[in-house]
Amino acid sequence: MSSKSSTVASFVEAAPPGEVDIKALAPNEVSSLVPAFQKYNEEQYTTVKIPGSSELVSDLHRPSQTSFEVDHASQSASGAQSHTVDSKHTDTMRSLQKSFSAAATEHFPSSTIGICPTDSDSGIAILLVANKYSPQNFWNGRWRSTYHLDPNSNSVTGTIKVDVHYYEDGNVRMSTSRKVESSSGSAEGIIREIAKAENKFQEELNKAFNTLAEGSFKGLRRQLPVTRQRVEWEKIGGYRLGQDIGGGRSK
Repeated sequence: MSSKSSTVASFVEAAPPGEVDIKALAPNEVSSLVPAFQKYNEEQYTTVKIPGSSELVSDLHRPSQTSFEVDHASQSASGAQSHTVDSKHTDTMRSLQKSFSAAATEHFPSSTIGICPTDSDSGIAILLVANKYSPQNFWNGRWRSTYHLDPNSNSVTGTIKVDVHYYEDGNVRMSTSRKVESSSGSAEGIIREIAKAENKFQEELNKAFNTLAEGSFKGLRRQLPVTRQRVEWEKIGGYRLGQDIGGGRSK
């Protein structure tokens, strides 16, 4: 891979949610960047459309109803066909799918989930991605949840990741995560514990943002301009910059 391709690949792999399109930046490099696009799509749980639904892309996820091919550069799917994953945990996965779908619909405006056996069929992966893009307001965000269920002990371990990018008159990005551990005796109970952990994380994030807004962020700017007098914004059009604001004589 050329130096330019390596540089652009690093941009792809670190792209904020919903901002991975670099075709305008390096149109001649796209074909050499497929590995970078694949890494991004699998790590970020990119969703692709298939007939009748959406599926998330992940190296952990093997769709249990439909198989398909993914064009990682265009983030699109093709060649969808019926497919069933053979697993000794099929009944548990069906129960988890039903409960997790209901919980995701309740807590996320838009989301895609994935339930599948892990490698060697030793456990079950429970995945969720929820995206909210608002480029007209200069922000995009993504919520990702990754859980692993041990069917023998009904214990769950996982990680919640939140990534938000705000870029109006600046460039602010928040990327944070939370580890989760829980256990329950049923699929419904497992999903309840997951929802409880995610709600708690969301509440803590809200409190942290309020603290920052009233504390640290507020302390970054002057309470008064250098004149020590408040600006009367409704009269701003009538100020003479040099004399009225700066205290000097207008030219």
